[in-house]
Amino acid sequence: MVVVRGALVLSLVALLLGLSAGPATAQGPKPTIVLVHGAFADSSGWRDVAANLRSEGYPVQTFDNPLRSPAYDSGQLEKQLATISGPIVLVGHSYGGFVITNTHDPDVRANVYIAAFAPASGEFVQGLLNPITYPGSRLLPPALQLKLVENDPTGIGGRNIDGYIARPYFRDIFAQDVSPAVAADMFAHQKSAALVANLEPSGAPSWATVPSWYLISTQDRVIPPALQRFMSSRAAPGRTAAVDASHASLVSRPADVTAIVLAAATAVQR
Repeated sequence: MVVVRGALVLSLVALLLGLSAGPATAQGPKPTIVLVHGAFADSSGWRDVAANLRSEGYPVQTFDNPLRSPAYDSGQLEKQLATISGPIVLVGHSYGGFVITNTHDPDVRANVYIAAFAPASGEFVQGLLNPITYPGSRLLPPALQLKLVENDPTGIGGRNIDGYIARPYFRDIFAQDVSPAVAADMFAHQKSAALVANLEPSGAPSWATVPSWYLISTQDRVIPPALQRFMSSRAAPGRTAAVDASHASLVSRPADVTAIVLAAATAVQR
């Protein structure tokens, strides 16, 4: 388990993001940090990040993302947020960024995008992953496979078509910078995502009114780094950092992910 020490990390990140590197103690209450996983993963990927944040005294929750569609998933997230008292910081990885973008709760004080989609209104996953404009994603057949999902109330007739990453390709595409054993564990926790989640357009983006931060993964083979830079320039201008990591930076570089979450959490306490 990787544990970071808040004062030093906050100072470094504050300098990087142009924030005031004040003392770790703050005037306002510590926000609850809600961690939202993306497609082809589950909440277990946040294990080290969550432990780091709790060690700094922050209440942390994870969200079991259904991965059905932006509207449905954000609606389920809003139900969970309604049970939380006080300020909230939302953290989304990958497709989880689509979900937090479409979540509008008055208690959310900041969004943090970790190698994530940060769409504008009307944009959708497959459209953003345009290989002509932003080449580099390896999330294509035969690595990307389809399967029929039964008993899905969000699908037509209780059925849906989901996508997932096939075992031989998982580590190379999703998490090339973790050990084979860790990648195998991540594959075992993989959740498939409904195809409609890739095609449903985003609604009005929460980042237009909520201060947002973004951590780019420069070795990402799922969301091309150039696309991440474009989205972060709109959603998190002046609050963007980069890490030399795969798409799964929350697993391979939890200290860096923790640092930018702490920067956002500290800022909203002022």
